[in-house]
Amino acid sequence: MPALASHRKPRSRVRTTSPAVGLTTAALAGVTLLSTQSATAAPSAPKPSIEDVQKKVDDLYRQAGTATQHYNRAKEASATQRGKVDALLEDVAERADKLNEARRTLGNYAAAQYRTGSIAPTATFFLADDPQSYFDQNQLMNRMTAQQQKAVTDFRTQQAAAAKKRAEAVKSLETLTESQATLRTSKRSVQKKLGEARAMLSKLTAEEKARLAALEREKEAEAKRKAEELARRQAAAKAEADRKAAEAAKAAGSTGDTGTDTGTGTGTGTGSDSSATTKAEKVLAFARAQIGKPYVWGATGPSSYDCSGLTQAAWKAAGVDIPRTTWDQVEIGTRIATVDLQPGDLVFFYDDISHVGIYKGDGMMIHAPKPGANVREESIYYMPIYGSVRPA
Repeated sequence: MPALASHRKPRSRVRTTSPAVGLTTAALAGVTLLSTQSATAAPSAPKPSIEDVQKKVDDLYRQAGTATQHYNRAKEASATQRGKVDALLEDVAERADKLNEARRTLGNYAAAQYRTGSIAPTATFFLADDPQSYFDQNQLMNRMTAQQQKAVTDFRTQQAAAAKKRAEAVKSLETLTESQATLRTSKRSVQKKLGEARAMLSKLTAEEKARLAALEREKEAEAKRKAEELARRQAAAKAEADRKAAEAAKAAGSTGDTGTDTGTGTGTGTGSDSSATTKAEKVLAFARAQIGKPYVWGATGPSSYDCSGLTQAAWKAAGVDIPRTTWDQVEIGTRIATVDLQPGDLVFFYDDISHVGIYKGDGMMIHAPKPGANVREESIYYMPIYGSVRPA
């Protein structure tokens, strides 16, 4: 009996080695690529030195001071513009009342003409969509009495004036909106700079903070040394001036036998000097009373100040009004050389004139330094000097 043929399908051989080899190759290639990237990656930036941190933080505070002056200027401009807008709106309201009064007068004429049966000309004028065009019709004007013509003229005058004031108010409001936008931008800029400075300081270790404090003490000591040197120079200059004045007085006394000119040449100058000294004393008395109060950007007192807010308030206490910002304050009064500084003078700092202090004598000043610090006495050489002025 012949054998039956098998119906089973032959098994196909499955090759498992190729995929395994492919995966292994891909893995090796990936490792090689990562190794290559790691080897060629740029090294991380080195940590800045404490000296660099100090310079960066000082610069951020200076930039914040500049932004504060922008804020102060925008705030002042916004307040001024708000006053103009309020005045214009009040004027517009008054003119609207006058316009309505003129309209009522014309209405009375129209009503009277209606009662007498002659409504057409005036009523047509009064009820027209465009009364102005109707004014050009000579027939109407000829038929009006002098009193009626005056009422029409008053109406036209009030109408034109009201329209002009409304246009001025709209324009003034647009300017106010721009000032307020600048104010918001300046505020954000101040906050950004101060935030960057705080973030930088917060990353320092205790050891780094101690080193930074030591650098600040070194900076203060150097500034104090320069202040003492200025004080010596000023004292020497005063002594020399006093000596010359004494010699001049002695020479005048030895030749003034007749006595006819006694006291005639000094009264005006002495009075002027006395007035300036009195003002300076009031400025310094006010400034000393603020020592210990916190610096707050944009503040003008009485519980806190920024730098120009303090100087403005101090001189106001002496009866002298000076502008709000450092950029405007530096433009007033008389420019003074550093060696000629006297108590009460204003000393400005940095090339962008973003800081100011009140000179108190001996190379020292009273100022509102920066956020996180209080009003204090400090050497004028703590910051680079731009220039000085004597407001009055």
